[in-house]
Amino acid sequence: MTEIEPFGPFEDAFLIHPKRFGDDRGWFEEVWNAARFREQTGVETDFVQDNASRSKAAGTVRGLHVQSPPMAQAKLVRCPRGAIHDVIVDIRHGSPTFGKWAGVTLSEENGLQLWVPRGFAHGFATLQPDSEIAYKVDNPYSAEHDGGIFWNDPAIGIEWPFDTASAVLSDKDKAAPKLADFPRLFEYGA
Repeated sequence: MTEIEPFGPFEDAFLIHPKRFGDDRGWFEEVWNAARFREQTGVETDFVQDNASRSKAAGTVRGLHVQSPPMAQAKLVRCPRGAIHDVIVDIRHGSPTFGKWAGVTLSEENGLQLWVPRGFAHGFATLQPDSEIAYKVDNPYSAEHDGGIFWNDPAIGIEWPFDTASAVLSDKDKAAPKLADFPRLFEYGA
């Protein structure tokens, strides 16, 4: 049976350990089960879009991304090829964990998945070349509501597991505002 546990200091983010069943041919795992997730977390969701990306170089950073209300997104993230260091940051004003972060390695080998609730910025860095990320979202992409926070904001203090001087970034991610300058879009408990 899939195990689900709270992730980091957050009460509504979860790390999912799908059970793999293997034999001499390889393995099988159930990637998503809505009823089991709801039963173990109390969270009900309807995914409306699946996304995937591939990064050529190790040390590629994507994020910290967030989509603002009313198009805010919760995400279920996994890494079907390679390995990434996946990070979330609580950006809900009034939250006891506002500005706190937690990270985990998601990889092809470990099969772990991360549930990212609404009100969290999300990003990752590739740990191996040609890593792929796949994630489900509960609201479609909206360019008008797309935003981000600077990936290496010292006020957040994310401990990236690679030499950050060699990070590969998009122009958009290089120019993202720091958390202190990010608009107040999410309120805890709202």
